[in-house]
Amino acid sequence: MKKFIIACTVIVMFAAGWLFLSSRIGMTFQWESLRKTSVETFTKVEGKTILVDQGQGLAPFEIRGVNLGSGIPGHFATDYAIDKETYLRWFEEIQAMGANCIRVYTLLQDDFYNAFWEYNKDREQPLYLIHGLWVNDYTLFSHRDAYDPDFMNTMIQDSRTLVDIIHGNKRFSLGEGLGSGSYNHDISQWVLGYILGVEWEDTTVAFTDHMQNKKNQYHGKYMTTTDDATPFEAMLAQVGDKIIEYETQTYKAQRLIAFANWPTTDPLEWDSLVEYYFRKFEQVDVEHIQTTDRFLSGQFASYHVYPYYPDYYGFMDVMDIEVENKQEFVGADGVFNSYRAYLTTLNDYHTMPVVIAEFGVPSSRGRAQSDRNTQRAQGGMSEADQAEALKTCYQDIMSAGCAGSIVFTWQDEWFKRTWNTMAYTDLTKTPYWSDVQTNEQFFGVLAFDPGDEKSVCYVDGDVSEWTADDQIQLTDTPYGQLSLAYKYDEKYLYLYVNKENYNPQTDKLWIPLDTTPKTGSRRCDGIARSFERPADFVLILDGMENSKLVVQKRYEALRAIYSHRVYFEDAYLNVPPKDTSEFVDINLVLQIPDDPHDELANVKIDVAETYPTGLLRHGNANPESPDFDSLADFMIQGDTIEIRLPWSLLNFLNPSEMMIHDDYYEHYGIEGLKVSEIYAGVGLSADGATPIPMTDLPLKGWGRYPTSHERLKQGYFAMQDIWAGK
Repeated sequence: MKKFIIACTVIVMFAAGWLFLSSRIGMTFQWESLRKTSVETFTKVEGKTILVDQGQGLAPFEIRGVNLGSGIPGHFATDYAIDKETYLRWFEEIQAMGANCIRVYTLLQDDFYNAFWEYNKDREQPLYLIHGLWVNDYTLFSHRDAYDPDFMNTMIQDSRTLVDIIHGNKRFSLGEGLGSGSYNHDISQWVLGYILGVEWEDTTVAFTDHMQNKKNQYHGKYMTTTDDATPFEAMLAQVGDKIIEYETQTYKAQRLIAFANWPTTDPLEWDSLVEYYFRKFEQVDVEHIQTTDRFLSGQFASYHVYPYYPDYYGFMDVMDIEVENKQEFVGADGVFNSYRAYLTTLNDYHTMPVVIAEFGVPSSRGRAQSDRNTQRAQGGMSEADQAEALKTCYQDIMSAGCAGSIVFTWQDEWFKRTWNTMAYTDLTKTPYWSDVQTNEQFFGVLAFDPGDEKSVCYVDGDVSEWTADDQIQLTDTPYGQLSLAYKYDEKYLYLYVNKENYNPQTDKLWIPLDTTPKTGSRRCDGIARSFERPADFVLILDGMENSKLVVQKRYEALRAIYSHRVYFEDAYLNVPPKDTSEFVDINLVLQIPDDPHDELANVKIDVAETYPTGLLRHGNANPESPDFDSLADFMIQGDTIEIRLPWSLLNFLNPSEMMIHDDYYEHYGIEGLKVSEIYAGVGLSADGATPIPMTDLPLKGWGRYPTSHERLKQGYFAMQDIWAGK
């Protein structure tokens, strides 16, 4: 009996030790690999063509993919909150769109892999996967060079974990507090390959090359560098070699491999003015990383390329710098397609297949960068504009000779941030509301609209959702009754105005809004009527073309953050009075101007161009309407006007908790102030000089529990039209 207990104890301890080692250091054992006598691969590269064996031998394969993030409303990406049922539904929709693969960026929870296995296991035509290997932002942007153990060693360790996961041979924790998963489904037969890394920070590349200048060579079993390689490229070769070696030895399998890249670190040579203006001082060239005969599959070059930034050729064109073969990329309309020109140059440079692993534009109201040539901007694009841009970007990619493309991205992600709006919001609460001013949230072809099944209001001229309970003001005027009502959800504050015998050509309406108790004015320069309370914003309804929202100068967020670049002054040395009657247009700062001549002429000043985001657009905002315009802000129908205002346009820091911007000049920046109500009113310009009455609008946040429902955007169907039948 004693021997039996000892034996059982030894077995339990061995099993526990094995589980610990397999989850912590990648120690695994695979019976299947013992039965294999040679290394197997179902992917291969020949010249600039990717080949895939789909059951009938190796044949040319165009990668038609969709990037898949891990964020949904109410959760950050690192919450890994997407469940198996959602993934299964999404896979069905993605394949119905005509895509043949998806790309994920990082190791995910086991629900994803279980769903992927279940979706493909009995399917004649599977959905393939390209798997990424993420580098932690804190590591990438830190003081470390790429040879630091937290950088390179972590990449190698994570690559082994990734290999074990796709072969269904891993127990792995996603991180403290995030739980763990058992990865026991082998999905490797549907994994085309790996894209290792992220958009490399140019300073990290330069720092590595400087600090590790003697480590510019690596010669492994499967990957080796040329004499021209840099230390950073040698690091990539080592990471790539190790993942190939581990999968080859452990599972006797190989698949395609690529390293992430983008124009900021592309390998091309540029005019000195381009390098100066875009601060382009580093290159990552995968032509310096070669594979040996032991690697049977193949290598491709992966790039994230968008049409709006950094538009090197567009810049050269506007600066009258010669663009070689420019006429080849000028359309019948006379427009120079600098995006296609760049893609062609990039593809021609490489000897291996080139895959554009990210392309797209966001269907957001806010904008961060314009596109000077083809009008495919980073925001300020309707869903119809986005659909057209996806089509033309894809056509440009394929015309350039690339081996494939991957749309960015499948779903909108509320948690995302953008450089030109991130100072205006509470970044710890972004998943709990939808900020249409932040372009990064709206790259998806799948939208998340507020409401469990439908939104609380659609600005479409149909006012049946408005009831007497929504009304907050009713005024008798010499020109007929005038009323105001309101609603709100996780995306907008909605207003409903009813004016008897309304004529948008002649009747000008003013809607003052008092959001903060700290500042505001009872008067607005240029408006004859005063307000019953100090207003922070005034909505000017002046027909279908000239309506806009203006903000009191004291409460202008742009001034508080970007005064130096926009107004060439220090806002905190030139503080507007709390009750100033000066109201200004609302703008968003852009990354670079379309025409940089003035900026380059005065090298001491970083000149900023702005985008007029306070202008209001008339149209039908109901997705079910044939004339749907996702950027519509208001709709006039007879005597009624429906309006929707994004929360951040009204300087809400976090509407899920009804936090607004506090007074910038009390805090030398943006801090939060909680409110339980704001005030609004409506008045006619023709109604004499009496103050416009204002009424309270009670507000209550929804906390960490937003509502949402899915909706396929027009971009989905645009890509379906192109890809279906391929």
